[in-house]
Amino acid sequence: MKERFKCNTVGLFTRDNKATVDFYTSAFGFTTNWDGVQPNVEMFLGEMRIILFPRLAFEKMTSQKYQYPQGFNGTMELAFDVPDYASVDKEYQNALEHGAKSVLPPTTEPWGQRTCYVADPDGNLIEIGSFTE
Repeated sequence: MKERFKCNTVGLFTRDNKATVDFYTSAFGFTTNWDGVQPNVEMFLGEMRIILFPRLAFEKMTSQKYQYPQGFNGTMELAFDVPDYASVDKEYQNALEHGAKSVLPPTTEPWGQRTCYVADPDGNLIEIGSFTE
């Protein structure tokens, strides 16, 4: 059966594209050729693609007002899988050093996953986890 859809991108609406680009490039190694001016940003990490668009520009483009979560955004998460438990701790600290806010420090869950959560500059949740000790 032919694939109907392929999800290859997550889009985030930002308050400040520059702060968000700086965070994802420095904390996680995303790359971009964004010129610092255009409202649309594409960032890449391997096969992962994230697009950014300023909230106010999106409202203007669509002629609608939207309500955005305040503080931590509990409506979605980005999940990054790392090779092992030690990498969870390392990447958690790295994210904090690059401006992430801690939501849940590294914790080994009863189901065998070591996981943690941080929030990016817009409050989007990022899970960093591994099932490999």
